[in-house]
Amino acid sequence: MKIWLDGALRDGATARVSVFDHGLTVGDGIFETVKAVDGATFALTRHLDRLTRSARGLGLPDPDHDEIRRACAAVLEANPMRLGRLRITYTGGQAPLGSERGGHGPTLVVALGEAARRADSTAAVTVPWTRNERGALSGLKTTSYGENVVALARAHRQGASEALFGNTLGRLCEGTGSNVFVVLDGEIHTPPLASGCLAGITRELTAEWTGAQETDLPLDVLERADEIFLTSTLRDVQAVHRVDGRELPDAPGPVTAKAMRIFAERSGNDLDP
Repeated sequence: MKIWLDGALRDGATARVSVFDHGLTVGDGIFETVKAVDGATFALTRHLDRLTRSARGLGLPDPDHDEIRRACAAVLEANPMRLGRLRITYTGGQAPLGSERGGHGPTLVVALGEAARRADSTAAVTVPWTRNERGALSGLKTTSYGENVVALARAHRQGASEALFGNTLGRLCEGTGSNVFVVLDGEIHTPPLASGCLAGITRELTAEWTGAQETDLPLDVLERADEIFLTSTLRDVQAVHRVDGRELPDAPGPVTAKAMRIFAERSGNDLDP
């Protein structure tokens, strides 16, 4: 497996990032996960634009989009596969032990892992922890994922593939690595960015292509929604057939199934929408 590290392709088994890298010591980094099908990326421009927004939000230098595109192309060519998870990681670089950044400049890693096609439906659970919609990292895709690791482990223990968070106001927010949509009386709704959720690329496209509305939703909407689905880079649009103890046995329902078809058709016709 070949990866890109700081300007060149390297052997994944021997490539090394400093133990003093700020991304390792304090989680000072950002990332993007891009779907790659037969060596072609999907929505790379939108992902790079979000990477820059996250960098600015964290106070990192703007990433070089041209370099990242070259890195992605090189990694994809070196590692042919049918469906891949292309991960772009960009950190604060080497720094002293502590919160202050050093002067070495950022670290850039682009790596590729094989992925499997998701099932049409899945189970999710809600968790007792909250997203802080007013936090310094709210809406940024950072490498500070410890909270998600804990929540996802809880979901797996309950036979689910995703954990869903409310925010500090008791409103529906997002999953550990997904955005959530609900269907109420035939209309599709998803929490607004003000809820603290990530501005997901698949979320954005799904809303554009289906006419979904941004709506401030209570967390308990999951107990009464007619249909529920998740979106993410590798899930695309995925129905939810169980939330906590509530079964939705007909998932994907008709509205979700239509959203799945629309996303598959539109994304297949334009790889960089």
